Amino acid sequence: MAQRVFITGASSGIGAALALFYARLGAQVGLVGRREDALRAVLRSLPAQGGGGTADGRAPGGHRLYVADVRDRPALHRAAADFLAEGPVDIVIASAGISVGTLTEEPDDFDVLSAVLATNVNGTVATFEPFIASMKQRRRGTLVGIASVAGVRGLPGAGAYSASKAAVRCYCESLRVELRGTGVRVVTLAPGFIQTPMTARNPYRMPFLMPVDRFAEAAGRAIARASSYTVIPWQMGIVAKLLRLVPDALYDRIAAGRQRKPRRPGGVDR
Repeated sequence: MAQRVFITGASSGIGAALALFYARLGAQVGLVGRREDALRAVLRSLPAQGGGGTADGRAPGGHRLYVADVRDRPALHRAAADFLAEGPVDIVIASAGISVGTLTEEPDDFDVLSAVLATNVNGTVATFEPFIASMKQRRRGTLVGIASVAGVRGLPGAGAYSASKAAVRCYCESLRVELRGTGVRVVTLAPGFIQTPMTARNPYRMPFLMPVDRFAEAAGRAIARASSYTVIPWQMGIVAKLLRLVPDALYDRIAAGRQRKPRRPGGVDR
């Protein structure tokens, strides 16, 4: 039986690449995103589930499209209920995320920081909630959270993003332990620098920059083996381990001079 995969943040970047990866494997994919035009473009790029029918969002046996913001918990739960109504879900990927530079000293950035945390952290929780009961009943299923190497140490000018991704990692770890023995697996992926619209705006050098399709392939392998925590690409995994070992005083001196992600007063990147 073909897998069924529910993905938020599917209108671009990592979410869109994962949707294409699983659709090519024959999975039926539920796509969630805020921008309907971008979401429909992704939908048109997917091979029809099972090799038949049309991928128009409502075709029998085809993929499904849901226009929703993960900060709108009721709308997200309605999308999840609709997808679950057609059959059990094997994989849920909470890929929706935003990144933008923030400064605590700037009063206008508080709302931006709140939006980052609400999307990256609360949105992950709201994505997983509707699927856990049915997965536990089947004793089968995988929940996938997207953390980041940026969550390993706090980055200057990126307090909101670093904090949110550190929170995602800890939340997924807690959830993994809570669900131990139930048959439900929790996988945390920590991307390094991946070629997406989000990283295209970064004004600094990005070591080990990885094409998003290659990331999706590596992510698919990590999800299949139910890896608890995987940094992609692997080179950034070494960097992440080293960062944890650097004494605070030394890290502070090095990081203070790092070029920062630009602020976007009044708005955020999606």
